[in-house]
Amino acid sequence: MYRFLLTPRWIAMALLVVVLIPIMVELGFWQFHRHENKVAHNDLISANIDRRPVPAEEILAVGRKLPGDLQWRRVTLTGRYDTEHELLVRNRSQDGVPGYYVLTPLVGADGRTLLVDRGWVKNPPQAADRPDVPPAPTGQVTVTGRLRPDETRKDSGIRGQTAIEGQVLRISGFELGPKVPHPLFGGYVELTEQTPMPAKAPALIPEPDDEDLGPHLAYAVQWWIFAFALLAMFVKLIRSEARELEAELAALDEADPADEHEEVAKV
Repeated sequence: MYRFLLTPRWIAMALLVVVLIPIMVELGFWQFHRHENKVAHNDLISANIDRRPVPAEEILAVGRKLPGDLQWRRVTLTGRYDTEHELLVRNRSQDGVPGYYVLTPLVGADGRTLLVDRGWVKNPPQAADRPDVPPAPTGQVTVTGRLRPDETRKDSGIRGQTAIEGQVLRISGFELGPKVPHPLFGGYVELTEQTPMPAKAPALIPEPDDEDLGPHLAYAVQWWIFAFALLAMFVKLIRSEARELEAELAALDEADPADEHEEVAKV
C-alpha cells in the first residue's frame, strides 16, 4: 500500500521534510534562548537600578572592563568636569529625533576619571554647525549615573570612528583613553542626577524599559508550529495518496474480469 513512498518524488519530499523540520525546531530554540537572555537582562536592569547608589571608587577599577553584573548599577562620584576633553557622540536618537550624546570626563579627587554621558542634544539646523550644548557645571559636582559597558564594534555594530575633531561614534574608555589625560575607570555612566544641578543641561537619557521582552518567545512558538504543521501536512499527503490508491484497487476488484484484463493490458 505504501510502496509509493519509494518513488523518487516521495523520496525527495521526505528528504525535504527531514531537513526542514530540524531547522525549524532549532530556530525555535534559538529564539527561545534569546527570550531567556532578554528576561535575564531585564532582571539585571531591575535589580541594579533599584539598588542604592555606591561610590564609583568602591566597585570600579582603572583600565579594567566593566563586569557584566555591574551593568545598570548606580554609582556616584564627586569631582570636577574636564570640559576641555568633552566629546560629542554622533548618531544618537531620542524619541525618534537625531542628535548627539554629550560625553564629559569627571575627574575625581585622586585623579581617577569617569566618563559621564551628560545627556542628549538635538542636531543643529545645518549639518556643518555645532549643536547647542549646555555647558557642564564648573567647580565641584557630585554625579549619580547608571553604569554602562564600553561600546565595541562587535556589541554595538558601530564601525570605525569619526574623523571630525571632538566627535566620536562609540563610547569606549579603552579607545578614548589616549585622548583623555587622566586614568579612566572601565565603562561609563548615563547621568541621572548631579549636584549642583545647572539651570540648563542636555536632556537626560530615559531609564531602560525592563518590561519589554520583545517578540522572541512568539517567534519561537511560531517556528515550532511551522515544524509541526509541516509534519502534519506531510502525513496528510501520505494518507491522502494511500486512500486514492486504495480506492483505485477497490474499483479494479469490482470491475468485470474482462474489463479488468483490458485495463491491466493498457497499463
